[in-house]
Amino acid sequence: MKRSFPIPPLDLDAQRQARRRWDSLTKPLGSLGLLEDLGTRLAAMTGRPVPAIGRKAIFTVAADHGIAAEGVSAYPSSVTAQMVMNFLRGGAGINVLARHAGAEVFVIDAGVAEEIPAVDGLLRRRIRAGTANFAREPAMTPEEALAMVEGGRALFRELHEKQPFDLVGLGDMGIGNTTASAALTAVFTGRPVREVTGRGTGLDDPGFDRKVRLLEQALERHRPDPLDPLDALAKVGGLEIGFLAGIALASAQARVPVVIDGFITTAAALTAWGLAPEVRHYLVASHRSVEPGHSIALKTLGLEPLLDLRLRLGEGTGAALAFQLIEASCKLLSEMATFEEAGVDGKKG
Repeated sequence: MKRSFPIPPLDLDAQRQARRRWDSLTKPLGSLGLLEDLGTRLAAMTGRPVPAIGRKAIFTVAADHGIAAEGVSAYPSSVTAQMVMNFLRGGAGINVLARHAGAEVFVIDAGVAEEIPAVDGLLRRRIRAGTANFAREPAMTPEEALAMVEGGRALFRELHEKQPFDLVGLGDMGIGNTTASAALTAVFTGRPVREVTGRGTGLDDPGFDRKVRLLEQALERHRPDPLDPLDALAKVGGLEIGFLAGIALASAQARVPVVIDGFITTAAALTAWGLAPEVRHYLVASHRSVEPGHSIALKTLGLEPLLDLRLRLGEGTGAALAFQLIEASCKLLSEMATFEEAGVDGKKG
């Protein structure tokens, strides 16, 4: 099932202007290191030589996974719905860090198995109550996989048209989602399952070995096509992963930088990259997760993470932390004085 998702090219003129401005500021050339690279990248993404960050948002998308029935997580599936309620009450890690970063949190039910009561702030975009157990059958149909991607795109566009975003972060919640992410990472990177699989919420050695065997058998059973991301998503992916891929695509199409969080959102980024390779130019990697597949996925996307804090919570927490570095980079570019403005002598020669 092939679909086209055109992404605008980077604005190379804005990129050059940003680079020239960095070099004119009152500091040795390149002395702000990766912050300079970050600001220059944002200029190319947004088309603004001096980008400014106003509205910031984290999209935390929740769904359940049938594969959880195989014991691949240390926690029961009921935790997914319980954590969604925690997000809506403002008591989760992402709520704390988003408040600290001055960012909104949008909580989306893309397929939580347990029925969640109607609560203010919950965005319902579900088409089924969790995926099927892909150890035994495909996670979803190809039509459902496409519907999730299109659902993410539609939600972003709906909200962006009402009040434009300047920076978007991706977050996730779903018991069993590291298993689906490992499966997709193995498909898209071509690496062995054992290399891209981690312990998720804290599996012991026997649990980890079982998870690897299940994944190897599932990939052998379904044979997802690495050249057809919707086929891979349908066979071994997750509803929230498809939805997040759609948000990433729509955000890039609107020239809004997309900050990915950990392993699950990076699996979504890989899916989006498969659908539209140019999307990777609009991605910023917030941190490096302890999940082994995360580094492999980031390398495949050509992304270097801003932070390495041994995080593995998800929810968008790493993205919220990275927001502050991104905003700092933009403020340095816009607010620092040039040598001429400050009356400071530049480099000799």
